[in-house]
Parts: sequence; C-alpha cells; structure tokens
Amino acid sequence: MIKSPGSKYSAECSDCDGGSKKPKACRQLLTQVAKGCRCRIRGHNAQGAIRQRLLDMGFVPNAEVEMVRCATLGDPLEMRVGDYYVALRKREASLIEVQTA
Repeated sequence: MIKSPGSKYSAECSDCDGGSKKPKACRQLLTQVAKGCRCRIRGHNAQGAIRQRLLDMGFVPNAEVEMVRCATLGDPLEMRVGDYYVALRKREASLIEVQTA
C-alpha cells in the first residue's frame, strides 16, 4: 500500500492485498471503508423513516458507493452514489452493510 504524505489513509482499500491478483471480498460497515475505496451495498440495519430516507437517497442493495472523504472531525462522510455526491452522518452510515471487491 502507498500512503500519501500527511494522510492517515492509504491509496488503496484497507482490504486490498498489495500485489495479489484476486482482491479478497469482505463484508463490513460503510463507516469502515477507506477513502477512495469502492464497494457495493449488501443491506441495511436501519428501520422506519431512516431506512426509507437512505433508500430514497440511492443507498439501495447492489448500488456502488465510493468513499470520497470525511470531514475534519470525522463526521459527516462524503460518498459518491451513482452520479451524485451525498454527505451522510456516521450514525446512519454505520447502519449500511457493504461488500468490498
């Protein structure tokens, strides 16, 4: 993994095997995805209005999400879903289960 100067995030996902031909797939929460990493949504642990709001914003199963950046204090997180950007609180992002490729 290559780390950029002054950044605590690596250029690759935390799950990537440096030179491996096949990256390992892993299920994790959306808050655990590293900056610049892409993943697919596998499900929600949210219920009620929060679940409906997430679905309305495009966080639907099998949607591809890219972690763009997080704010200075770690909350909120900026993600790209489809062709638009969404800022999401860590509290809501921790309810979304994803799979990295």
